[in-house]
Amino acid sequence: MIQKNLRLAFGTLTLVAIALPRLLHADDTTKVQGLIKARSGALLVVKPEGSPDVNVLLTNATKVEQKEGVFKLRHKEMTMAALIPGLAIEAEGAYNPEKQLVATSVKFKGSDLQRAQAINAGLHETDTRSRENAAGLEKQNAQLQAQNTELQRHQEEMDAQKQKIAANEEQIAANKAAIEAAVARFGQLDDYYILDEATILFANGKANLDSKYKPDLMRLSDKAKTINGFMIEIKGYASSVGSAQLNQKLSQDRATNVASFLLQQGHIPLTNLLAPGAMGESEQVGEDRTAQGQALNRRVVVRILQNKAIAGI
Repeated sequence: MIQKNLRLAFGTLTLVAIALPRLLHADDTTKVQGLIKARSGALLVVKPEGSPDVNVLLTNATKVEQKEGVFKLRHKEMTMAALIPGLAIEAEGAYNPEKQLVATSVKFKGSDLQRAQAINAGLHETDTRSRENAAGLEKQNAQLQAQNTELQRHQEEMDAQKQKIAANEEQIAANKAAIEAAVARFGQLDDYYILDEATILFANGKANLDSKYKPDLMRLSDKAKTINGFMIEIKGYASSVGSAQLNQKLSQDRATNVASFLLQQGHIPLTNLLAPGAMGESEQVGEDRTAQGQALNRRVVVRILQNKAIAGI
C-alpha cells in the first residue's frame, strides 16, 4: 500500500512538472488592441481605447496577417508595409526591458486597412487645401483693407460697403472654422511634415522606370536616410486616355516599379516604405485634352514624410 501511494504521488508531481512550464509560458505573451497612432520604421505607437500608448516593435520574425471571411477565421499573410497610421490592429508578443512589446504577430481586418488607406490618401490633399484657404483668407483681408480706404473717400457708398465687409467677414469666419475642424479631425495621427519630393514621368501605356529619373530617386533615398523616423510615400497616376481599369493598373504598376527601385537600389528598408498607392485617373495636374497635359498626368510622386508625433520623440 505504501509503495502504491508513493507511485501515485510521484505521478502527480510529474504531471505538475510538465504542466508548470506551459502555464508559465502562457503568461509571457500579451495582446494589445488599438489604432496605430504613428510609425517610425519598425516602431509602432499604438493607442488602445482608454489606455496609455504602447510601443510595439516589429522584427523580421513578426507575422503580419489580414483577417478574412465572415467570421474572420481565415488569415492572409501581408507585408509590414500595410501597417500604416490609422489602422486598427491586434498585436501579440512579449515586452522587452525597454517596455516595448516585441510583436510575434500583428492582425487586422481588411475593412480597417481600406479605411486607413483612405485616410492617408487624403492627408496631403487636405493639407494643400488648408494652405490654399489660408492664402485666400489673406487675400480677402487685403481686399477688405482696400475697401475701407475706398469707403473713406466715398462717404455716399459707406452703407453698402459696410454690408459687403460684414458678408466677407462672415465668409472668412466660416472658412477659418472649416479649416480648424479639418485639423482637429485628423490631429497628430495625420499631421506629416513633407521634407522632400520627386515626380517621375512615364510614357503612354508604359510602367517602366526611365533611367534618367534614377539619380533623382537615389538623391531622395540618400536624404531620407539622414532623417529620424522617415517614411517614403509613393503614389502612381495615369492620364484619362484609355479605359479606367487599364489606367488603374498602370498607376499601380508604375508605383510598384518605383518602390522596387527604392528597395533594391536605394536600399530603403521595407519598414520605412508605405504601401504604394494606385490613384488611377484622379488628381489630374495637366489638361488631358492635350499631349503635354497627358504627359504630366502619367506620373509617380515620391515623398519623404516625417510624422510630427515621431519628430517630437
